[in-house]
Amino acid sequence: MTENTYEIFYDEDADFLEVFFGKSSKCYADEIEKGIFIRKDQKTHEIKSVEILSFKKRGTRIFKEILERINMRFPLEINV
Repeated sequence: MTENTYEIFYDEDADFLEVFFGKSSKCYADEIEKGIFIRKDQKTHEIKSVEILSFKKRGTRIFKEILERINMRFPLEINV
């Protein structure tokens, strides 16, 4: 990741969290487990976002666990 810019989107009604890393670009998504997606840049394959369905239901710690699994860091803790 070359930039330290982030954007966080949470839809409370859908219990859906998406955290974006750096500038947006055309991406494709990989579902790494049911309801958890990693979006990657089509050209560079750099991770651009993490999407989690049923975020609160899974427990807010799931985001940190996913980041550890994909070897990324995030400077904030997310609680909803």
